[in-house]
Amino acid sequence: MFYSTDATSQIKEGLLLGLGNPLLDISINGDKDFLNKYGLLPNNAIIADKSHSKLFDDIVQNHNPFYIAGGATQNSIRVAQWLLQKPHATTFFGGVGDDKFKSILEEKAREVGVNVRYDIHPGEKTGVCAAIITGEDRSLVSELGAAQKFSMKFLENPDNWKFVEAADYFYIGGFLLPVNPKTILKIVKHAAENNKTVAMNLHATFLCHHFTDPDLGIMQYIDVLFGNGDEAAEFSKLQGFSATTVEEMAKMTADLPKVNPSRKRLVVFTQGKLPTYLAQGGTVSEFPIEPVDSSIIKDTNGCGDSFVGGFLSQLVQGKPVGDCMRCGSYAAKVVLQHYGCTFPEKPDFK
Repeated sequence: MFYSTDATSQIKEGLLLGLGNPLLDISINGDKDFLNKYGLLPNNAIIADKSHSKLFDDIVQNHNPFYIAGGATQNSIRVAQWLLQKPHATTFFGGVGDDKFKSILEEKAREVGVNVRYDIHPGEKTGVCAAIITGEDRSLVSELGAAQKFSMKFLENPDNWKFVEAADYFYIGGFLLPVNPKTILKIVKHAAENNKTVAMNLHATFLCHHFTDPDLGIMQYIDVLFGNGDEAAEFSKLQGFSATTVEEMAKMTADLPKVNPSRKRLVVFTQGKLPTYLAQGGTVSEFPIEPVDSSIIKDTNGCGDSFVGGFLSQLVQGKPVGDCMRCGSYAAKVVLQHYGCTFPEKPDFK
């Protein structure tokens, strides 16, 4: 049963605004030897450095890759848009070059209904992400390119800022924090002043120090925080928590101070096949993960992004947390059966 016209008519345009690094995914099926060649872990996300200078050429020339519109935050926004089924219910901001990769990214986002607003930088290359898939694991290596150029000038342009003012929910990827933290602070402060909801994602262990940086102070503005078990452990260590379990980490993270205390922080920590923990207002709930038959899995890249997109699609409609979790699991299971973060034309989430 698809969303009815009555249901979508209640969803306003521009309800959810995403900010992140739009990247073209270049995916291959790899093995342990390939990972070792470039010092990569099987299930991790990093930014490329000098040791990866030959990685992208190696993949393109020797491993028959497939190209898919990606970038973690943009993936989640695309999935949320697909589930909302209301054209332009979502908007996306991010920095790109003026090249063919930008055109591919924009086409894939627009065809599902996202209102794409790219900060375009001629002469720069659109960012790419190498995804090396080994079994059910994926190792991600990003070369940010023009994504690093996302600017305050773009954000403050009245033609763009009006979409910030129109949004009631914001989803901001942790990967954007090293790029331009001032743009993020401007948006989260706007959200706090106007009683809007900010969701963020830890996204990688190497990014966690940005979330615990007292000078940046970003955590006090976050209403919904996503992360996985490894990221939760790193965040907790940097925060100085005494927690030893993901359940305790979720609770202590949820209880950190907020600028807008009227909305209790919701923390969602996933653990792959192990239970997901949700913490809010001193209470922690455990959600077991329904097993997926390995025979239907084509690609795990984008699974976590699609879970977040499914979760957000219900959150922005004011649905209960249980429905948000159920839709997140639904979206992840659908995307697992496709290459990259892709999905059928219509959802059948009930």
